[in-house]
Amino acid sequence: MAELNIEIAGLRLKNPVLTASGTFGYGTEFDDFIEINTLGGIIVKGTTLHPRQGNAYPRMAETPSGMLNAVGLQNGGVKYFCEHIYPKLIGYHTHILVNVSGSTVEEYIACAEQINDLEYITGIELNISCPNVKEGGMAFGTSCPAAESVVDAVRRVYKKHLMVKLSPNVTDIAEIAKSVEGKGADSISLINTILAMAIHAESRKPVLSTITGGLSGPAIKPIALRMVWQVANAVKVPVIGMGGIMNATDAIEFFLAGASAVQVGTANFIDPTITQHIIAGIEDYLERHKFNSIKDIIGCLQL
Repeated sequence: MAELNIEIAGLRLKNPVLTASGTFGYGTEFDDFIEINTLGGIIVKGTTLHPRQGNAYPRMAETPSGMLNAVGLQNGGVKYFCEHIYPKLIGYHTHILVNVSGSTVEEYIACAEQINDLEYITGIELNISCPNVKEGGMAFGTSCPAAESVVDAVRRVYKKHLMVKLSPNVTDIAEIAKSVEGKGADSISLINTILAMAIHAESRKPVLSTITGGLSGPAIKPIALRMVWQVANAVKVPVIGMGGIMNATDAIEFFLAGASAVQVGTANFIDPTITQHIIAGIEDYLERHKFNSIKDIIGCLQL
């Protein structure tokens, strides 16, 4: 059997399939569908320093080959996570990372500091697609100086694996990737959702309450592949790819583009067991092509 285990900057994953933040809850919601411990890891929903109610409804909508969401990081805050959610997660035997979000550098720091003390959380995924309220609402991840400022600040207080999740809503994603690598990112995940909108023609109104939202699903896969390939060729740290992965073939394409692991997101809403099929499909691909390990196909795009 081909080996699926992979090491991501100190994180030893039993296989390269993780779940994307915001699409898998806290993992416990999927206990009735799959064995969580079969996953390489789970990245729990976005966590902020203070509780957030999220945006007004409607905040999700189906689009051709995709989904729009504007949930707005609804969560109980990091204190609630530590006291009520974390105790439910310590029984899992796979990597658990927490997606951390904030509106100021200080909020990111305070949130990361509290998570740093949780023994069974092996890393955080820093979501730098959030608007920086002190800079007029521009997302941290859309400029190198802003991205560097938040990654550098969190790196100083967070001692375990620091994964940085990049926004695709930029001109040159490779430059952003190199800037966060330079400030201490252990790995880089991409892409986050693409800014988009939907309109209801009969009512002449936006479908979402927020007018715009984040587009995910198969529609964004070609963009995600291009960006993963660009970043993988620009940095030395491991890259985790995501964006429209619906089956094992999609995942294989990301490995060939240079990703060392993948995150499955929107597909979880369609089939809560999809990660199991993807893991099995990756193994089948490696055996059919006579590869001994997942490592043998990473970045092996034939040009």
